[in-house]
Amino acid sequence: MTSLPSQPLSPLDGRYRQAVSSLADHLSEAGLNRARVEVEVEWLLALADRSMFGASTVGEAEKEALRKLYTDFGQAEIARLAELEATTRHDVKAVEYLVRERLEQLGLGAIGELTHFACTGDDINSVAYALTVKRAVTRVWLPKLHAVIGSLTALAASHRDTPMLARTHGQPATPTTMGKEIGVFAWRLQRIAKQIEASDYAAKFSGATGTWSAHLAAAPDVDWPAVSREFVESLGLGFNPLTTQIESHDWQVELYDRVRHAGGVLHNLATDVWTYVSMGYFAQIPVSGATGSSTMPHKINPIRFENAEANLEISGGLFGTLAQTLVTSRLQRDLTDSSTQRNIGVAFGHSLLALDNLQRGLGEISVAEKVLAADLDANWEVLAEAIQTVVRAEIVAGRSRIVDPYALLRDLTRGRRVGAAELAEFVRGLDIGDAAKARLLALTPATYTGLASSVVDELGRT
Repeated sequence: MTSLPSQPLSPLDGRYRQAVSSLADHLSEAGLNRARVEVEVEWLLALADRSMFGASTVGEAEKEALRKLYTDFGQAEIARLAELEATTRHDVKAVEYLVRERLEQLGLGAIGELTHFACTGDDINSVAYALTVKRAVTRVWLPKLHAVIGSLTALAASHRDTPMLARTHGQPATPTTMGKEIGVFAWRLQRIAKQIEASDYAAKFSGATGTWSAHLAAAPDVDWPAVSREFVESLGLGFNPLTTQIESHDWQVELYDRVRHAGGVLHNLATDVWTYVSMGYFAQIPVSGATGSSTMPHKINPIRFENAEANLEISGGLFGTLAQTLVTSRLQRDLTDSSTQRNIGVAFGHSLLALDNLQRGLGEISVAEKVLAADLDANWEVLAEAIQTVVRAEIVAGRSRIVDPYALLRDLTRGRRVGAAELAEFVRGLDIGDAAKARLLALTPATYTGLASSVVDELGRT
């Protein structure tokens, strides 16, 4: 058997690439290298702007030309970095040499030694990872999460008054509305989204062991911690002043745990919608030309929600591993984080793919109101809660002498169906006031939804 032509090993780079390709601008190897180039260039320019060691300042036109190394970063730079790394066997060193080459090409070789000045690899990497993850989250992942939240919020609003039989423990329970139940997911996700939006993206820039030792050796009169802080914060990042050789990754652990938490809620959404589809509460809208089963022509499978469920499990596992591994570094440095962080894009990729499927899936279902109404009408016994609660209030008010109303309703309804006529006859025979009796006789499973409709308004208050 002959070998196949070169093929992507990951489905994210093959079957699902279109859905996740926007992440590659930030979380691919090329995206990371572009950010590394950006850090090296901006650090060099920051030092030159201070005329450090008598270096000449760089003119605006020259700055723009140098910055094109990362703003126009493309296939030529990717290929050249691969050539350099084949020799250096060190990815960050290859980036340094690429910047030095561009300086020579621009006639700026005199300040070449300011490239990677006093830096250790993680000074560059911690900033680069913070930049790429921040941009991926804020520009790609969070907008998709908000799109799903928007779809849920719209669905909640449009069906806030659509009564539905609740299923606690999978059994008929006090009715609710479809809009309120969907609103629960929107509310949960809004809360987590706010936490993720407030995330800190931190970096260090303090040398080989976080002591600024080389910096002070070269320029003992410079306030290097202040210079480093100013540089890191100028890139829109938080500054970590107290580290080992590496930034401690705690911000990453916090972020990935929050994204994993969001994934858990989304997984719950996927399985609930799948269940509602199986119950007939949601009807699936046929997609022209689509095939549900290779042999059963009638089928429309809830594949969007199944795909989301599976990808959320994969991403959750990866985010859990990232959080567990990155929180630890042996002594002042080990390289476990290096391999681990290369999978950040994979974790976000599976999460983004799930979000894409959920957004599309929510647009391919409709609420089957007739099915919901029929289910409610077949379960009048759920009004037992209302009846025994009203009787309790009547007892307290002195308008009833009934003993143990809970037991009375349990004996009537537990484990058996009770129809509208039978329940009405039971209510008429109760020893309670006329006003209470009238309220109960007017009640139906479809109207016993309490404040389900109005609580949906909470979504507009977050």
